[in-house]
Amino acid sequence: MNKIVVVGYGPAAHRFVETLARKGFAGAVTVIGEEPRPAYDRVALTSYLAGASAEDLTYPVPGGVVTRLGTRVTAVDRRARHVVTADGGVEPYDVLVLATGSAPFVPSVPGAGHAFVYRTIEDLDAIRAAAKDAAEGVVVGGGLLGLEAADALRGLGLRTHIVELSPWLMPRQVDEGGGAVLRSHIEGLGLSVHAGVGVEEVVADDGGRVTGLRTSDGTMVGAQVVVFSAGVRPRDELARACGLEVGERGGVVVDPGMRTSDPNVYAIGECALAGGTVYGLVGPCNAMAEVAADRITGGTAVFEGADLSTKLKLLGVEVAQFGAMSGALDVTYMDPVAGVYKKLFVSDDAGTLLGGICVGDAGPYSTLRPYVGKRLPASPSDLLFSGSGATLDLPDDAQVCSCNNVGAGEIRAAVAERGLRDVAGVKACTGAGTTCGSCVPMLKQLLERSGVEVSKALCEHFTHSRAELFDIVRVRGVTTFSELIARHGQGRGCDICKPVVASILASLHNGHVLEGERAALQDTNDAFLANIQKNGTYSVVPRIPGGEITPDKLIVIGEVARDFGLYTKITGGQRIDLFGARVEQLPEIWRRLVDAGFESGHAYGKALRTVKSCVGSTWCRYGVQDSVGLAIALELRYRGLRSPHKLKSAVSGCARECAEARSKDFGVIATEQGWNLYVGGNGGFRPRHADLLATDLTTDELIRTVDRFLMFYIRTADRLQRTSAWLESLDGGLAHLREVIMEDSLGICADLDAQMERHIATYADEWRATLDDPDKLGRFVSFVNAPGVPDPSIVFSAERGQIRPVMAR
Repeated sequence: MNKIVVVGYGPAAHRFVETLARKGFAGAVTVIGEEPRPAYDRVALTSYLAGASAEDLTYPVPGGVVTRLGTRVTAVDRRARHVVTADGGVEPYDVLVLATGSAPFVPSVPGAGHAFVYRTIEDLDAIRAAAKDAAEGVVVGGGLLGLEAADALRGLGLRTHIVELSPWLMPRQVDEGGGAVLRSHIEGLGLSVHAGVGVEEVVADDGGRVTGLRTSDGTMVGAQVVVFSAGVRPRDELARACGLEVGERGGVVVDPGMRTSDPNVYAIGECALAGGTVYGLVGPCNAMAEVAADRITGGTAVFEGADLSTKLKLLGVEVAQFGAMSGALDVTYMDPVAGVYKKLFVSDDAGTLLGGICVGDAGPYSTLRPYVGKRLPASPSDLLFSGSGATLDLPDDAQVCSCNNVGAGEIRAAVAERGLRDVAGVKACTGAGTTCGSCVPMLKQLLERSGVEVSKALCEHFTHSRAELFDIVRVRGVTTFSELIARHGQGRGCDICKPVVASILASLHNGHVLEGERAALQDTNDAFLANIQKNGTYSVVPRIPGGEITPDKLIVIGEVARDFGLYTKITGGQRIDLFGARVEQLPEIWRRLVDAGFESGHAYGKALRTVKSCVGSTWCRYGVQDSVGLAIALELRYRGLRSPHKLKSAVSGCARECAEARSKDFGVIATEQGWNLYVGGNGGFRPRHADLLATDLTTDELIRTVDRFLMFYIRTADRLQRTSAWLESLDGGLAHLREVIMEDSLGICADLDAQMERHIATYADEWRATLDDPDKLGRFVSFVNAPGVPDPSIVFSAERGQIRPVMAR
């Protein structure tokens, strides 16, 4: 055997030639691909529309492999052992590997030729070009790829619809209950879901311009861009034409060694029918490629089927499915308010795990997936809600990485034999975690169980923790993300590290979050200086320090709410929240509020939200100190202070605690002698009372202590770590914190003080600065390609004399 020819150059073909190279294959390898570039990461395809380049996604071609790109194979001559290409060329082979993949399924309905598919980089280029002149788009298909395509259209600024034939979204991954929760999440982002209906026609005008899509129930869905993502079909036309055996419903029939009915021809990936199944996930396709490479080089590997578990984040919603979707018994948890649905399927004795579904919280996935088909180490309910420790005792034959077929035993052996010290080393050695990444948390736990101190790297682009990055930025005077990643990271960054670095830069330099490069680092709320709501509108929250407000300012808020038709609510933090503002209305609303003396309440930011107070000694007969005055002073002092998580505070004027100070990140309770300071409290899903840090402080001592507490927290906490969790994880706990910020045990108090003073001296209201800058105002439009057009999907009805959102159904 001297020459291998591979037809098709997708991810499976890449894994095949990569495996051949690793095995030291000495013969000639030629890969013929229809696309104009080598194989690329289709899992990350949507990132191409978000700014990644084709080169960022493209896999490197292994050394010695000859590629013929932009070339289509039109025939296989099995007797002569060569393939014929569209340009008339002939490529001889000793062994042929078909890796032709699949083609998007487009139903035979009128007008389908005007629609797009979502498969290649060229497809995405065409969609992006069409979206420039469009306001609405529709995706046909509510499965994995369909939701990814919908997210892409939404990212291009289109009002997006999803049409799904099944009664609920992602029917192959979730049941009806999970589908309902998923739909709620997606509609909350402003997308419209049309489930349980098919497509009758893609409607276009006389000039061929798409105007909409008609569904089987007669509904006309307005759209100028239609994308079909309703499944794929194996590309087996070459196999059929040359007489190879194919399945009744498509796919090239292969044996467990990936050999077709011709012993000199193999098939791998989405074109292969293995064990009666055509697999459309990256894990099984990679496994097929490795089996074929092993067999061709003299091995005995077999393909024994594959784990079809999936864990991903679609439109910001975590979704996971593992094992079977049925069982003798099930354990279900559903919280429609939080948008969480979790379900385990178990045997009739509740001792063996058969499968599970997670929507909104995929936390149990990493722990429980390896136990499918195995005896559970605890009750299903314990494992579903608190069973992370079970991962540490995984049997060696439990599969950890389904994408690359890596088991717990293989990882343990690699750690022990090769002295691996971090997740990156495990990835490089075993291949686990290198594809979809969903098993990375489990890799960390296995390392820790092996006695290895796991890296605290923020993400794959920075080997440093958030605290280390904070110090790098502070000490070296870094002022931009580009500078930081060029000098201390790698790659282009991601949705984890970008907002973190943006927060660090804001904490240290206090520049505007939408200034220059920083604008591209922010998450959705910070990007528009407002909290996005479930129907795609935004809330407006002006700062009202201590809850104290004049009648004149109250009148202005009332007039703004009336004139813009906003829903008005007094919050638990003693502020007034105005809901229902469209994005293009935000500057008009804030212009009036700023002119009246209001400023941003930072309800959208990881920053100080409010300092709540009772009326204190000024009015209350029980009050012993001026709680309102102190609350106002603290809120004005710490306004705009960016931190790893939101910050809340309160001041109570006596021990009766009407302001609920002990449920806050830092809370103050008045005493006859001064103030008691409590830290590390929070409400929410896991309420925690704050701990008493210091007693009977003077006002100056209190402020100095809070200054240092906040700055020490901001400097050392992890990403999205609330003060309560930070305090619990702090080595030495409350006693250590007291030593650091009150006794200066680390000698950093002067630096913490100076850092806070810099923040106070450089603070500027973000909305006032935005209104004075035409470039910043340019982002406040509903549609990039139609700046003056409001989003027509935003609809309200009346309830108790105010508006409420009407969600599309």
